[in-house]
Amino acid sequence: MYPSYDVIVIGGGHAGCEAANAAATLGSKVLLITMNMQTIAQMSCNPAMGGVAKGQIVREIDALGGMSGIITDKTMIQFRMLNRSKGPAMWSPRAQSDRMMFAQEWRDTLEANMNVDIWQEMATELVMDGDKITGVKTSLGVVFNTKSVVLTNGTFLNGLIHIGEKQFGGGRSGEHAAKGLTEQLVALGFEAGRMKTGTPPRVDGRSLNWEKLQEQAGDENPEKFSFSDQTTTLTKQRSCFITYTSNEVHDILKTGFDRSPMFNGRIQGLGPRYCPSIEDKINRFAERDRHQIFVEPEGWNTCEMYINGFSTSLPEDVQYKALRKIEGFENAKMFRPGYAIEYDFFPPTQLKPTLETKLIENLYFAGQINGTTGYEEAASQGLMAGINAHNKVVEAEPFILKRSEAYIGVLIDDLINKGTDEPYRMFTSRAEYRILLRQDNADIRLTHLGHQLGLATDERFNAVQKKKEQIETTIETLKETSVKVVNANPHLEASGLQTMSHGLKADKFLKKTKVGMALTMECAPSLKETFAEFDIKALEEAEVLLKYESYIEKEEKIAEKLTTLENYKIPEGFNFREITSLSSESREKLSKVGPLTLGQASRISGVTPADVTILMVYLDKKKA
Repeated sequence: MYPSYDVIVIGGGHAGCEAANAAATLGSKVLLITMNMQTIAQMSCNPAMGGVAKGQIVREIDALGGMSGIITDKTMIQFRMLNRSKGPAMWSPRAQSDRMMFAQEWRDTLEANMNVDIWQEMATELVMDGDKITGVKTSLGVVFNTKSVVLTNGTFLNGLIHIGEKQFGGGRSGEHAAKGLTEQLVALGFEAGRMKTGTPPRVDGRSLNWEKLQEQAGDENPEKFSFSDQTTTLTKQRSCFITYTSNEVHDILKTGFDRSPMFNGRIQGLGPRYCPSIEDKINRFAERDRHQIFVEPEGWNTCEMYINGFSTSLPEDVQYKALRKIEGFENAKMFRPGYAIEYDFFPPTQLKPTLETKLIENLYFAGQINGTTGYEEAASQGLMAGINAHNKVVEAEPFILKRSEAYIGVLIDDLINKGTDEPYRMFTSRAEYRILLRQDNADIRLTHLGHQLGLATDERFNAVQKKKEQIETTIETLKETSVKVVNANPHLEASGLQTMSHGLKADKFLKKTKVGMALTMECAPSLKETFAEFDIKALEEAEVLLKYESYIEKEEKIAEKLTTLENYKIPEGFNFREITSLSSESREKLSKVGPLTLGQASRISGVTPADVTILMVYLDKKKA
């Protein structure tokens, strides 16, 4: 009666949307099962995409052919490039989104993909044949046959919402929790745990005194996320605003601590270290007399404001009273209180690098089910799981990104090798090759891979090839062009920079402190004509490559050395316990993770360089 599918995706959040769209675009027949079609791609927490390291991930998703960047561009209300005062490895794009437009755009995208079907209901059971997936059963008893399943359940697995002393089941405010799947997976042998996250109250912007708030406008010349020509930059933007808590606010919040589920033990889940609740910040940083609060609009045409920095699960009366003591919030009206939510997750060391589970063939996990936090981390996992679920169905090679290729590679490698005992959030500091993994070069790093897969179009691939040619031509031209003293010094003086005593080649001139491409072109007029038709992004990329040439070369050499370990394969199912010369800890850790390469083995916590050498010698002997 019901059709069969190549891939079934359970959950319609950011991971589920990317997984469904990727697998379907590659040619699989996909069913997306969601409990509510009205909340597909809902921005459950803050109405924003990107940020430090997260923006790099969105650019990587876009470069591979995913949709998060394009949809963010189409629905953004503000754009900012963070960390401009630092080096380019730290620059991170961030956008405020229109929450309702974002969800609608994702739904429109999925409905436009003829390989995607959608079914509104709760998935309650996986149908198995031995240790292999064959189908999904829903709460109504409907069974859909499938060749693979991607679980992207977000915070819905046995979700429990806390507001003060009140608690009730739910995967999100106003939505039911998902039941059944955790219990089945645990019975099949999976290890499960509990995590928690939180969200702040939403307030009515009409009730705020905006004159008391500090405006935070978008960039004067806003960029966008997608490298494609499917989107354009913003011509108008909505501002965010900043205010601060005070000791008076903290004192009011403390009156609710005895009813706080976080402090009285009712919340057992592991909470996020880097996005703590306001009560946690007051408790952990008792010496601070104020904390920063960001007031973020939820869209173009709504007065609903997201109070970033005020995440809380305190009783609603305490939240309301404390909010009204924040400067500018004296007459604030609350649409809904903040809350904490506990949910089930599965430690990601139970996954292969493809995000397929080790225990059950053709079952993939992506997003918060793996212990991560954030739309961007979830979306990237969904993309990778969707690609690999499709590839498994058509018997193609698995798609795995190295740590030296992408932040997505760092994310998945960290999860499957180290696991996580708190909600995992990406930071630039997690990437040892962050000078190589910049947000500006994600297309050059990854679009050819997306094109090989069939996700990135010919147009995207050709555009990157043209950009690479322009970068190479720019660098060659700068090395051949001289900057003369007579041309340069007037411009240097006008810019307040030290003048020249002798001429320089343009590439050397560009490397001088505070000299950029624009000034170099002014000081060497012939460059203006040469680069007149060049893409500004190609010129900017050439500037970065020249200015950070030595650092980039150093990281490339390190990455090349470690590629040897990455290419040294370990047979799947290898018995590490038979190597008695390894420490007992190493044997235990290696057996649990089951690394597929020496590189992967070397990054497992507790495995020493000496252990890797012993393992290499042992494998060489076995091969001989």
